[in-house]
Amino acid sequence: MNAHAAAARAERSRPNHIGDHLREWRQRRHLSQLDLAGDAEISARHLSFVETGRASPSREMVLKLAERLEVPLRERNVLLVAAGFAPAFPQRSLDDPALKSARHAIDLVLRAHEPNPALAYDRHWNLVTANRMVAPLLEGLPPHLLGQPFNILRLAFHPEGLAPRTVNLAEWSAHLLERLHRQCEATADPELLKLYQELKSYRMPARSGPVPADNVAIPFKLRLGNDVLSFISTTMVFGTPVDITLQELALETFFPADDLTAERMRQIAAGL
Repeated sequence: MNAHAAAARAERSRPNHIGDHLREWRQRRHLSQLDLAGDAEISARHLSFVETGRASPSREMVLKLAERLEVPLRERNVLLVAAGFAPAFPQRSLDDPALKSARHAIDLVLRAHEPNPALAYDRHWNLVTANRMVAPLLEGLPPHLLGQPFNILRLAFHPEGLAPRTVNLAEWSAHLLERLHRQCEATADPELLKLYQELKSYRMPARSGPVPADNVAIPFKLRLGNDVLSFISTTMVFGTPVDITLQELALETFFPADDLTAERMRQIAAGL
């Protein structure tokens, strides 16, 4: 994806007609009308009529096409409104009573992961919540980087943030940029595209070469005092969300990649 072109495209006025929306998402997924029509079990002729405005889809058809196109819930609401229907997917705060069980599950995962760091963030990589083990790793960072919104990627790339402390900065920053790039392609979110451009503007060292084939994951190596802590991260998302907030929430858990890191994290936890 040419990020500059994508950002410019996202800044332009969005289409108002349901057919224009569907065409954009179909092209973004690199599907022909015939492919999408087959997946959605409708005729290619009817899909063509919907895209050109010669036919109006039912609510059920909009939702079915959106599902086949893997459109995010937030954008499925946009499709429904463009087709003349009410939004179907709510967006509630995690403090909403309706999400009490989800919030409990998030807190349970974060606490259970101690003495290792774990955090949750939203679709723009802004911190939502974290367990006790994250704060000790951020000691000494300037307050302006830790205020709200607390952006995890900006903190990782900023020269006053974690970048100077990251031992394998070239590999780690490239890994994060690749993740963000895939997210931009999947969602076409204008804010993510802006964040991508911002992060690319930071001067990062170049990778010395490709990742060795025997590597199972790229570790995050952080200098803390006289130690270098090494973590492997995993990302969890809710499997079948029907709420926008939950679909856009990710939980990142960090596991020690060596014995030194495991022992150091146990020592930090004992002192909290």
